[in-house]
Amino acid sequence: MILFPAIDIRNGKCVRLIQGDYAKEIVYGDSPTEMALLWEKQGAEFIHIVDLDGAKTGDSANRLAIQDVAKAVSIPIQVGGGIRSMEIIDDHIKSGVSRVIIGTAAITNRGFLAQAVAKYADKIAVSIDARNGFVATDGWTETTDMKAIDLLHDLVEIGVKTIVYTDILKDGMMQGPNFEELQTIDQASSIDVIASGGVTTETDIEKLRGMNLYGAIIGKALYEGTLSLEVLLGDERLAK
Repeated sequence: MILFPAIDIRNGKCVRLIQGDYAKEIVYGDSPTEMALLWEKQGAEFIHIVDLDGAKTGDSANRLAIQDVAKAVSIPIQVGGGIRSMEIIDDHIKSGVSRVIIGTAAITNRGFLAQAVAKYADKIAVSIDARNGFVATDGWTETTDMKAIDLLHDLVEIGVKTIVYTDILKDGMMQGPNFEELQTIDQASSIDVIASGGVTTETDIEKLRGMNLYGAIIGKALYEGTLSLEVLLGDERLAK
């Protein structure tokens, strides 16, 4: 299971939100590039980046900051937030991003999603962000009447290979992931599932590994120091 340290960018800075609430922001650093280099130094094999401004507005406001990260690190990065046009996808891929994550547009514009998958195949992932089992959009500010499991089945038909599944009510709460929901999603298709939201303890990581998920994103727990990437990756190497 790949462990993805998360870098959430807002106004060019590294921040974390609680349950996706833009009014509940904690700033952890002024330089996303320095943060990415730190995680790489600690052994990260893949980095997860979210453009929070883009997620809310649809405009890739932090594109230059993301390009700087892609140039600075030697490990792959995946990027989500405001991915709503082929121009933005093309730009990210050309600048060295390994995987682009489509969120809101995967629900509102299936033709765009299908076009992106047809062009870039497994370089395209979809973010399923759910609140009480229903898909949320626009930086989690809107909740739709579509069930996450129904969206998953649609993504299989389109040819999506990877999803990031986030339980919004767990995100930033340091209370553990929604294991039951993750299990349901993972068993419902052959799509690779990256767990996101609430990963807090080594026990959480062990449980997710036991579920044979493709990956898990760790955010606030790393920044607050309740989890150590070096320790987690060391444990993983010992287990092998």
